[in-house]
Amino acid sequence: MAEITAALVKELRERTGVGMMDCKKALAETNGDIEAAVDWLRAKGLSKAAKKADRAAAEGVVAAALSGNTGALIELNSETDFVARNADFQKAALSYAQLALTAADRDALLASKAGVGTVQDEVTQLIATIGENITLRRSAKLSVENGVIAAYVHNAITEGVGRIGVLVAIESTGDKAALEKFGKGVAMHIAASNPLALTEKDIDADRVEREKQVLKDQIKEDPKAQGKPDQVIEKMLEGRLRKFYEESVLLKQAFVMNPEQTVEAAAADAAKAAGAPVAVKAFVRFGVGEGVEKKADDFAAEVAAMSKKD
Repeated sequence: MAEITAALVKELRERTGVGMMDCKKALAETNGDIEAAVDWLRAKGLSKAAKKADRAAAEGVVAAALSGNTGALIELNSETDFVARNADFQKAALSYAQLALTAADRDALLASKAGVGTVQDEVTQLIATIGENITLRRSAKLSVENGVIAAYVHNAITEGVGRIGVLVAIESTGDKAALEKFGKGVAMHIAASNPLALTEKDIDADRVEREKQVLKDQIKEDPKAQGKPDQVIEKMLEGRLRKFYEESVLLKQAFVMNPEQTVEAAAADAAKAAGAPVAVKAFVRFGVGEGVEKKADDFAAEVAAMSKKD
């Protein structure tokens, strides 16, 4: 039996939002495997981990830039929200997004010329000036030959800078104004719905298998499934997996602009307005601090104290 440390309990609680004692029980049931513990909590209905596992934990901003049929997103992280609200910090983030339009990837962006040095030199200077650790954590770029790249920054602090940024590639030879309107709507949808992938086949196979196992465990816990034949259980699994895809795959999601239709159906309507076939080809969504553990108070002592009560 693996040792269930206070640090493990702390990490699981921060990832799932579940109470300490339930986290400790989940880890005990899964021999200290934190990923299995997340799934155990979900199967028991105690966690909405699929939505919270990657919740924002670091501070900073996301910045977006467009040029022709190319768009770029970057994430610039800081230790505190106070720094993220700094005008110079935001200006730097937007300038890096502009440079990202012509950089192949994050490493190339950091090596890009900026001022008298490189972007990396500027970030280092920001650290020295502001007095906090600052990281240009990631960048992404989308281009399309025919069509538009739409960008959306949710709750923008200033033009092109905020906490959630989205790029979406819309491929079509149709009317640009109609395409831009549809693309903006899809980008806003992605900001709100946070899909895992564009299509079913784009979801990692391991992620699908993991979801199937969680759904099977949920069915085992469902009183309605008790004593049912295997073929009925299989149908229940198929139905729940179909719902997972409807919630996780962009083209299958209910379109936030019109929940009566899917994003895929909305693209068909957009084609009528644009006068040519319309396809959503790719998207990128950055939320500040996704997957980055934030500094927290001394939670270990609290957990240790509770564990002595067992």
